[in-house]
Amino acid sequence: MLKKLIVFTVCLLSLNPFCRADEGMWLPLLIKRLNYEDMQKKGLKLTADEIYSANHSSLKDAVVNFGGYCTGEIISDKGLVLTNHHCGYESVQSHSTVEHDYLSDGFWAKKTSEELPTPGLTVTFLVRMEDVTDRILRECAGLNPDEKEAKIEQISTELEKSAIAGTHYTSEIKSFFEGNEFYLFVYEVFKDIRLVGAPPSSIGKFGGDTDNWMWPRHTGDFSLFRVYTGPDGKPAEYSANNIPLKPKFHLTISLDGYEKGSFTMIMGYPGSTERYLTSEGVKLAYEITNPDKIKIREKRLALMKEDMDADPEVRIKYAANYAQVINYYKYFIGQNQGLRRLDVADQKKAREKKFQEWADSDPERKKTYGDLLPQFEQTYEEYKIVAPAYTYLEEAAFGTEILLFAYKLNGFYQALQKAKTPQETEAATKAAKELADEFFKNYNPPTDQKIFAALLKMYHDDVNPKLVPSVLKEVNKKYKGDFNKFAAYVFSNSILASKEKMDNFLKKPSAKVLEKDPAFKTSQEIISDFRTLAGPFLGMIFAKLDAANNLYLKGIREMNKEAKLYPDANFSMRLTYGSVEDYYPKDAAHFSYYTTIEGIMEKEDPQNEEFIVPKKLIDLYNQKDYGRYGYKGTLPVNFISTNDITGGNSGSPVMNAYGHLIGCAFDGNWEAMSGDIIYEPKLQRTISVDVRYILFIIDKYAGAENLIKEMTIVQNFKSPSASQEESIDKNKPVEIIKTGNKKLEKVN
Repeated sequence: MLKKLIVFTVCLLSLNPFCRADEGMWLPLLIKRLNYEDMQKKGLKLTADEIYSANHSSLKDAVVNFGGYCTGEIISDKGLVLTNHHCGYESVQSHSTVEHDYLSDGFWAKKTSEELPTPGLTVTFLVRMEDVTDRILRECAGLNPDEKEAKIEQISTELEKSAIAGTHYTSEIKSFFEGNEFYLFVYEVFKDIRLVGAPPSSIGKFGGDTDNWMWPRHTGDFSLFRVYTGPDGKPAEYSANNIPLKPKFHLTISLDGYEKGSFTMIMGYPGSTERYLTSEGVKLAYEITNPDKIKIREKRLALMKEDMDADPEVRIKYAANYAQVINYYKYFIGQNQGLRRLDVADQKKAREKKFQEWADSDPERKKTYGDLLPQFEQTYEEYKIVAPAYTYLEEAAFGTEILLFAYKLNGFYQALQKAKTPQETEAATKAAKELADEFFKNYNPPTDQKIFAALLKMYHDDVNPKLVPSVLKEVNKKYKGDFNKFAAYVFSNSILASKEKMDNFLKKPSAKVLEKDPAFKTSQEIISDFRTLAGPFLGMIFAKLDAANNLYLKGIREMNKEAKLYPDANFSMRLTYGSVEDYYPKDAAHFSYYTTIEGIMEKEDPQNEEFIVPKKLIDLYNQKDYGRYGYKGTLPVNFISTNDITGGNSGSPVMNAYGHLIGCAFDGNWEAMSGDIIYEPKLQRTISVDVRYILFIIDKYAGAENLIKEMTIVQNFKSPSASQEESIDKNKPVEIIKTGNKKLEKVN
């Protein structure tokens, strides 16, 4: 796989660029050194240690990696987790049936015994992080690329094992700045996670695909889970004897809201960005890879939707899959529009010109960096030759569920070939059975058969004939080019298309039977031919880009020695800070910084499934029954801020200057869809659910007062330095609680 190019800032227009405060995904370990003074100027009221500390509880102990693909936050002393509705969507779907359609109706556990175990879902806490750059680079000095890679792997394994010796923790070392820095991360992973609450999709997905990535937004994109532990408080597999987690720290929730300009910070696990992609990389994405992805996903989505609309059972089975595919289908469309509208390639070229001038101004630098940018240009020209084949392998071949399932069974196939004892075969079969059970749980063969035929035909027709796998070319001979007939043959004869056939096969598994299976054989041949036809060339390209990126980032850091630079997102914990702001997306257009329940009612359309409003929500609106969650006679729903986030940050806590939760981040905005490649301060916004709307739905709509009661909620809060008479309503009881190292007032 092509490694993501390193994140850097768009502030390379000068030789001494300091990042704007709102831009940057910063490592919490370095906040004290790099960002703390600037954050204080912006309004932060906490110490750096209250944000991140390995020695005592801090905000970092309340922020979790949710499921390996999203972020969540602990919001009670009983392990209650808040994340996005779309992050919990697959889990809600897994518990849904036509008779108990929690996707449509919502789900709320009014007591812990009603909470639903969700096998396979994990919640991961960061224990600590450590800079191990010096050790790794010192021992790799003077090695060639292959030797260096092997040495890094060796040292990383040693450090990872040493860091968790005698504990139940896990660890990993990640590369930053394209191999110019390395950090060790130690984690605690919990496996007993239970669904607690989720609004109906008419609230959690209000606006659907139409409003996705758009502002103004009116979506209640949240769900609730709970972390359980063994009786000893440590991670454990599901058991009826497990108990709710007693967290090191949980977030206080604020009902005080925000104003334009209010300080905000977000902690979470952003997935990947390409902020320092060169102009040639931008052109590759814009001209080739994005258009191909859009085309393939459009066909796949249309076929899924056709069957989902025709059958309620298929709708439930494919709800999560469809949502995942369409999310990035729209993202690629928006990114391409943004890349064109903002002239991102030209902006990159201007910065590369600065780099070239810097490199050429010194003989030694010219010797090291002078030919680097021409090398990028040449390598990307070479990459264009195989890029479509690479995209179609991922999006078309593995866009068919049966071929992806077959690919995942390759390890099982190899294990069967190597097994020398019944015990080895039994162990491999057990793992394959778990994989199969997960696969068939939400699988509809007739739908996948149509997708199989359509996408493989696109693979055959659109890719350079020299790079098309032979198994697809044979369709011309055996089936006269009719991919529907080829699909019918595969699905009629493959054990992978039938749970009954697969279960019977696993009772007496055989490598010979599996290798003759038409679906498995098709998957194997596609992969084999791709590796033969494109693999060596692609490997050479990736090696060139890896070396060039490493050197490029080394040069950028050398060129900007005094600059505060941040690394690319890579699913490690990051902090971003900014403020609540509106924006002007285009001429004569102005978007306010928050939306209200009035906007929901304005969008209501009972004939459009994306804009249906539940009757109870309409009743609460008509009665103006907002309780303590209302603001100036209305109810805030969503808001925007300048925080710098990307995929993986979904579900991240949005906190105010005191570290109190004011919202849950769930999206970016359409006008800045190029944001993973370049940060645009005038346009880029994070869209979040206002925590007051979240609590309103839990309390007033769902009647889940049990959940409200376990949360720590503050209102009319002011700094602990202010007098109690100024900061607290005297008519309400006051309870003193601890947040980090400070005492804060809690209004019940």
